[in-house]
Amino acid sequence: MENENFSDVAEQELRKLEFRVGELIQTVEHLKQENRMLREQNDVLTNERASLVEKNELARTKVEAIITRLRSMEDAVA
Repeated sequence: MENENFSDVAEQELRKLEFRVGELIQTVEHLKQENRMLREQNDVLTNERASLVEKNELARTKVEAIITRLRSMEDAVA
């Protein structure tokens, strides 16, 4: 009788453990998917940033050229 109760308790504990392991597996899969999506998003944002830095540098160069030309024109008039 006592052995039977122990077996029932052990079986219940085993089921609880199986359930928890299943939950952990689902959580790991969810986190893997989320991590993959975040890495992809990070790649997109990194590329976007690089593009914006490049455009900013191009604009800065153009503005500097315009300023230089304006100073040349100012010096020529003076």
